[in-house]
Amino acid sequence: MSDSTRQIDADLVVNVTPALIFSARPDGYLDYFNERWLEWLGVPIEKIIGWAWIDLIHPVDRNEHLRRWQESIASGSPAISEARVRRANGEYRWMLHHSVPQRDESGRIVRWFGSSVDIEDLKRAEGKIRSAEKELRTIIETIPAYVWTATPDGAVDFSTESWFDRTGLGGGKAIGWEWIDNVHEDDRERVVAAWREAVATGRPFDHELRMRNAQGEYRWILVRAVALRDDSGAVVRWYGTITDIDDRKRAEEELRKLKDQLHNENIALREEISQTSMFEEIVGSSPALRRVLSLVTKVADTDSTVLITGETGTGKELIARAIHKRSRRASRPFVSVNCGAIPHSLITSELFGYEKGAFTGAIQRHLGRFELADHGTIFLDEAGELPPEAQVALLRVLQERTFDRVGGTRPVSIDVRVIAATNRDLAKEVADGSFRDDLYYRLSVFPVYVPPLRERAADIPVLVQYFTQRYAANIGKKIRKVSARTMDVLSDYKWPGNVRELQNVIQRAVILCDGDTLVVDETWLQNRLAKEAAGTRGLGRPSIREEKEMIESALAGSSGRVAGPAGAAAKLGIARSTLESRIRSLRIDKNRFRS
Repeated sequence: MSDSTRQIDADLVVNVTPALIFSARPDGYLDYFNERWLEWLGVPIEKIIGWAWIDLIHPVDRNEHLRRWQESIASGSPAISEARVRRANGEYRWMLHHSVPQRDESGRIVRWFGSSVDIEDLKRAEGKIRSAEKELRTIIETIPAYVWTATPDGAVDFSTESWFDRTGLGGGKAIGWEWIDNVHEDDRERVVAAWREAVATGRPFDHELRMRNAQGEYRWILVRAVALRDDSGAVVRWYGTITDIDDRKRAEEELRKLKDQLHNENIALREEISQTSMFEEIVGSSPALRRVLSLVTKVADTDSTVLITGETGTGKELIARAIHKRSRRASRPFVSVNCGAIPHSLITSELFGYEKGAFTGAIQRHLGRFELADHGTIFLDEAGELPPEAQVALLRVLQERTFDRVGGTRPVSIDVRVIAATNRDLAKEVADGSFRDDLYYRLSVFPVYVPPLRERAADIPVLVQYFTQRYAANIGKKIRKVSARTMDVLSDYKWPGNVRELQNVIQRAVILCDGDTLVVDETWLQNRLAKEAAGTRGLGRPSIREEKEMIESALAGSSGRVAGPAGAAAKLGIARSTLESRIRSLRIDKNRFRS
């Protein structure tokens, strides 16, 4: 077969091939287009031979296409390029052009052969996809939440532009795990642990946390994520949203403060309802009582700390309330705390509150009594029972007007007046080292001594009449008078339990009274140990040994019971909490008296 025949056969093969074929000289001069190309273009070969074909390339694509072709000619490497080509009807269509060099035995390029493929439909499809992606991104950006995605291992790989603008985490800093650095340090460990658990289990993620924005401000956000799974159930992607909830959290905090305020006002209201008016129960006109009320009037309008001293049952809390009700703080809370009735392990958290998570069972923040009394008055009854750690905290409040909640990291400022009371000799306990001297001096800025009932015997008849009418009205009885014998017996009795004991005796007598004359059973007052102790001490205050014997005798008579009508507290005419405090102080085992 001659060379000319081989050439004819080759041309035939190329022309019947459904591909668009072309060739060029080593210098890039196009010298051949097959018939399929010419048919596609609709122009004669004379119009495109040589370098004239450049005119058929879209003006926008022309320079880039020509640059790539010339680089390939210079380097001898294959040329690949996309460009739009004009047909005879003026229509431009996208074509993919691919050219490779043919070399001789010495490696010199002797020819270029190339093909072109119409990719218009593919480019249109890609355009639609890009348009859809752009539209989807636009839609996502209008959602009132930030959208993000993550790989199966939890690394963030996409986030909306608005999130980058908010956080300032441009340049890929929000991708992967670097977003952790912007989470508030108090939330970081919790959130990362929860996210890793979600990634490991595939369970949805739903957590609130604080994250720093581009201005360096921490704001609360709600982060949610769900997993996309394949047919086998394996996680192939995470889709999530982020919502700014800082305004909601602030509103919740304001609501909590309002609830706390309402709670405080409720406490104050309950205190007011449960008590009579300022001097209603401070009954009497004896010189000793008038001296006390004179001190109350003088100190009430100041903010001085007051230390009220006196025996159990003398009405120290009534004096404290009288001071509060005559002060500028009268409209604010009066919070009473019996320090002797609270276990030592709990007194600090009760007085100063605690934060959520401060200890097992602390499921939410708890306000202490000092915060409940803010702008009002706190009454610390039996202040001598405070343990050392509570004494330190109280001293700080008196000196700096601040305290720390248990588990808290920030001091809480407080504006509260402190009135303390005790039936113990704090000066002696300071000398013994059981009570802080600096705290004692802070508490006793203005001391008020409440005299025992035996020092104001002239008030006993008035008190008897007052309590009789009060308790009779409460149960609907009409008692017109008190028998002369009863009044003599009550006036002569030394009342170791003071006004509280007298009150309890009258209430009991009123309940048992069948007529219009009150009579008290004298055997109720025949507590020989109490009388002997009162006679021995002169002032009616028993020694430690005598007090212990009295309490043990009362416990024996009540089978170890402290509270209730038949309890030891009622027998001694003192408050249950006071008796419990003295039992602890004297280390009496009340259980050994139980039947």
